[in-house]
Amino acid sequence: MEIIPAIMPQSLYEIEKKVTPMVGRAKTIQLDIMDGVLTKRPTWPYLAEDVSFDAIENEEEGMPFWDKINYELDLMISNPEEKFLRLIQIGPSRIIFHIESLANPVAFFESLDQYYKDTIEIGIALNTTTNIETVFPLVDAGHVKFVQCMGIEKIGYQGNPFDERVLDQIAVLKEKYPELTISVDGSVNQDTAGRLLDAGATRLVIGSAIFNADNPIGELDYFKSL
Repeated sequence: MEIIPAIMPQSLYEIEKKVTPMVGRAKTIQLDIMDGVLTKRPTWPYLAEDVSFDAIENEEEGMPFWDKINYELDLMISNPEEKFLRLIQIGPSRIIFHIESLANPVAFFESLDQYYKDTIEIGIALNTTTNIETVFPLVDAGHVKFVQCMGIEKIGYQGNPFDERVLDQIAVLKEKYPELTISVDGSVNQDTAGRLLDAGATRLVIGSAIFNADNPIGELDYFKSL
């Protein structure tokens, strides 16, 4: 079981500030990348006033603690087939595509350069309102290494209510693919974490329950102890 702290970044500075206490305590940090199209509000690096990504793209700067932290990019963006090529300049170890944003998921992954498949762990996310069977062809073909189930109905916001339907999605995946890595993102907290693990989740992505806590490190340690 892996706990992945999640940040909905408004700036590179915020990423550095929130990642700093996580160094040595978390192996991977998820960054919610939103362009304001698939979701209502954008995050870094799609904020017009933020030019810090240009320095990273031009290899003038690196991500904060790039040598100590693995970054997982959750791409809640439109046209990810085109945009992800620029975003990989961040140097992620994992990338998550949302199946609802892909025009033809199977065709996209079949055309994906083998280099990216070999160097980046690729996952697919789906909403609670999406039929779980839509991810089966991607798992069967080996196009994705893990599935991320959303624990909330309305993506792009932290602190939203838990959607019980995610438990059924996890159960179906666990029964069909016993060895599959199943991640859950959204409304993961002290009330829901145990239920998600019992259902078969193997990774918990946790944002507000950690970073909005009075003691984020203590909260992280609690989830790691489950």
